[in-house]
Amino acid sequence: MSSVNASFSKNISIVHPEYFFVIGLTGIGYSSYYYIFLFITYFITVVGNTAVILIIVLDRRLHSAKYIGMFNLALADFGEANALIPNMMKTFLFDSQYIYYNACMANMFFVFLFSTMQSFTLVVMAYDRLIAICLPLRYHSIVNNSNMILIFSAIWAFNSSVVALMVSLIDRLSFCESNMIQSYFCDHGPVYRLACSDISKNKIMAYVISAMYIIAPMVVIVFSYLGIFLALIKITTWEGRLKALKTCVSHLLLVGIFFLPLFCTYLAQLLLSLNPNARVISTSLSYAIPPMLNPIIYVLNTGEIKDLIRKMLKSRSAPIRENISK
Repeated sequence: MSSVNASFSKNISIVHPEYFFVIGLTGIGYSSYYYIFLFITYFITVVGNTAVILIIVLDRRLHSAKYIGMFNLALADFGEANALIPNMMKTFLFDSQYIYYNACMANMFFVFLFSTMQSFTLVVMAYDRLIAICLPLRYHSIVNNSNMILIFSAIWAFNSSVVALMVSLIDRLSFCESNMIQSYFCDHGPVYRLACSDISKNKIMAYVISAMYIIAPMVVIVFSYLGIFLALIKITTWEGRLKALKTCVSHLLLVGIFFLPLFCTYLAQLLLSLNPNARVISTSLSYAIPPMLNPIIYVLNTGEIKDLIRKMLKSRSAPIRENISK
């Protein structure tokens, strides 16, 4: 009898819905204003990060280890914005809340892939600053183009594997009841909680992802800056300390705008049991705002990029002035 039951359980097919309904933003008052804000955010994100990518690719003077990290972060920002915001805008423009099952899995994969790349890229950039300040004489031998390309290639491969495993665990679940996702995209947690089969592996994966891409990077970056702080103490002059610290300002801003909103949102959710609408707004902002602000921070805090932009503006304005004078 037990063998019959075992064979029967093996033959039970996995049930997937044809599509999901993403309903995270439907119950929010004045949501049309929020969609307008998202459109502006998306436009600035795409234009800003595209400009940073093109400037780094086209100018050979920026083909250095430092700018490889900046290029990778801009690429991850661009990818996340395109994986996330257009689907949210589709709901508003076409009143279309449904997403086909396979498209949902693809959406989950790309959103998490690019967000995990942002997290690990900030860790690599912290490593870059640590070596530059603590081991300045060995910086170019340790942090060079080939090493940085190798590091980022390994990170892309590793993150793709981890996120693919996360999505494959979702694909093994059966969904036999609700197909309403209480989020603004095909988020991992809200999707696996809809399943009517065993979700213990998915819960473990959720903890692993949070620890690996939020907690661990924050710990590594904090320890990196402790090492930088100890190195700054050894510098005898205030001018030298300020000069070294200035090279870290843009990275610290990037770290702050990426990790603090995520950390505060999840902490508030754990301690205060956030209202679903408040959770949706706060998490969507924590995903949408950093990719918009990152290229602005690059430009304001990177002298080489500011100089290139000034030269481009001058070269374009010169013919206009000549035509006016004629």
